[in-house]
Amino acid sequence: MQDHRDGARWLIERAMAAAAADLDLLSLGDHHSTGPTPYYQGVPMLGRLLAEWTDKPAGCLFLLPLWHPLIVAEQVGTLASIHGGTFVIQTGVGGGDIQFAAMGKSLRTRGGDIEESIRVIDALLKGESVSSERYGMRDARIAPVVPEPVEWWLGGRATAALDRAARISGILYTGPSSVEAASADVQGFLAACQRVGREPTKMVMRQDVVIADTDAAAEALAAPVLERGYRGMPRAALAIGSAETVAGQFDRFRQLGYSEISARQMAIPQSAALESIGLLATVRDLMGED
Repeated sequence: MQDHRDGARWLIERAMAAAAADLDLLSLGDHHSTGPTPYYQGVPMLGRLLAEWTDKPAGCLFLLPLWHPLIVAEQVGTLASIHGGTFVIQTGVGGGDIQFAAMGKSLRTRGGDIEESIRVIDALLKGESVSSERYGMRDARIAPVVPEPVEWWLGGRATAALDRAARISGILYTGPSSVEAASADVQGFLAACQRVGREPTKMVMRQDVVIADTDAAAEALAAPVLERGYRGMPRAALAIGSAETVAGQFDRFRQLGYSEISARQMAIPQSAALESIGLLATVRDLMGED
């Protein structure tokens, strides 16, 4: 990519393709200190993409230990005021020495940081006045506040993360994995819900995808990405194939108890990526989803 404006334009085109396919959620990720590789930051980019979206759910991932909670609450309040539907906050403790060091944050304190951050943000979004010794806050309030409650999707596979998801929202958000690993996540989360005395609300699996007219075409598109090593993920954790093949892969997770699949498009040529996004509607139809 010679001009980083191209990448921004491609994201806009992908949001338009998702809207045209009548998909159910638009969301963006969170990562920092990625140069020279471009990573378009979620808050400003989502503000732009909402112009192409409907009133269906939209949201952002915030790796909360890297953020001050007042800033997150203000950003969410603004984005949710722009948007006409449910706002989803996806979060986890995050990782990576490089981005934590670049942000002046500690990996050692991230468990306590995310717990306090969620408490503060949730209260601020309800219009409350909030103080926090951990974050040096006194009597903070924000406006605008969200017009309706946000959804908290909490990620992670460690016991502490599963307990946190069960306790705070009852919604588990897991990243790409094999069926075997996903099954272990489900059992761990259900056990956590039982420990905290809460019924699970839903479980969401993110899957990274390449979908094409045929399995062979999808595999050919994905091959260069896999050769470079795709985010350290095993091939079994990725959904690559025709709409029929991917629907079958997704259905295995549904049988485990996952109620939603959140699809992230892998880095393939833009024309193929737009086709892949459009084929997600076919995948949904094949699975009998509304």
